[in-house]
Amino acid sequence: MRILVTGGAGFIGSALIRHLIQNTEHDVLNVDKLTHAGNLESLSGIAINTRYELVQADICDQARISAVLERFEPHAIMHLATESDGDHVTDGPGDFVQTNVVGTYSLLEATRSYWQNRPEAERKAFRFHHISTDEVYGDLRGHDEPFNEATPYAPGSPHAASKAASDHLVRAWHRTYGLPVVVTHSSNNYGPFHFPDRLIPLTILNALEGKPLPGHGDGLHVQDWLYVDDHVRALLKVVTEGAVGETYTIGGRNGQKNLDVARHICDLLEELAPTRPTGIAHFSDLITHVADRPDQDRRYAIDTGKIEKELGWTPVETLESGLRKTVQWYLDNPDWCRRVQDGSYRGERLGFTDHKDLIA
Repeated sequence: MRILVTGGAGFIGSALIRHLIQNTEHDVLNVDKLTHAGNLESLSGIAINTRYELVQADICDQARISAVLERFEPHAIMHLATESDGDHVTDGPGDFVQTNVVGTYSLLEATRSYWQNRPEAERKAFRFHHISTDEVYGDLRGHDEPFNEATPYAPGSPHAASKAASDHLVRAWHRTYGLPVVVTHSSNNYGPFHFPDRLIPLTILNALEGKPLPGHGDGLHVQDWLYVDDHVRALLKVVTEGAVGETYTIGGRNGQKNLDVARHICDLLEELAPTRPTGIAHFSDLITHVADRPDQDRRYAIDTGKIEKELGWTPVETLESGLRKTVQWYLDNPDWCRRVQDGSYRGERLGFTDHKDLIA
């Protein structure tokens, strides 16, 4: 297959592309605007592969995307491009509406035009895979059942609302125009190459530097943690085997309080880190509490019964095994972390256009 991935230089997108190049025979075109979240160094291991290509483009640029589609002639589009920095959404919600809503609309229209002009057999086999989030469901309270494909939408933040809007657009283009779509909603991802401003990598790197480990509010917020490689295996299952028009929720079966996750990371660092910061008896001594964001959801949980039953996918990693791999990766890759933290990773983009001579 020829698969076009939007947002492929981001955390999940880059993991997906690495998986596609390393474990399949598919050709991959990565369309990424290369904003702050796009890091080409996360793709350095596969950048010179002849089955991979990168185009720096904004999905809001419908004419540009249409030209890319006509040239590459994809059999599937996997749409991950998004604005998702929750810590900044309340400061600039317009960016989220522009990328998540207007960008998805523009991509859908470019795709519809491309798809309608393909031969009948190709139209039938084509898939538009919209990768969304469980945040569109809001949060769970008390003994609420885990989110599933039928859970009503109740977004509680501008980011979640913009993602919910994009979901509705995708399903409308399926119902109105017949575009063959599949939609997935996943829980919180973690793993290698995750930007250091997110909870798990921030906890690891702050601990190594002897800095406070942020615990929002009372630390009892519960997330369902999904190892990123498990997620991308599920995405490939859905785009190749999922039923047209269907939605699949994807989770890791790893519901844990944020405070317990931080403590678990500290325990792993006690075992794996070569040294401890000066003056610190135990890494867990660094855990400190900070105020919640006003839009902070309380609990997430995912019912994965549908994707397990219909597509045969189950997560491989437990939180224990996934966190161990993640902590070890950050210990083994300090240069990648440093370049993200000081912003120097963005220098690789200067002068880049539509060429395949990416960083090696």
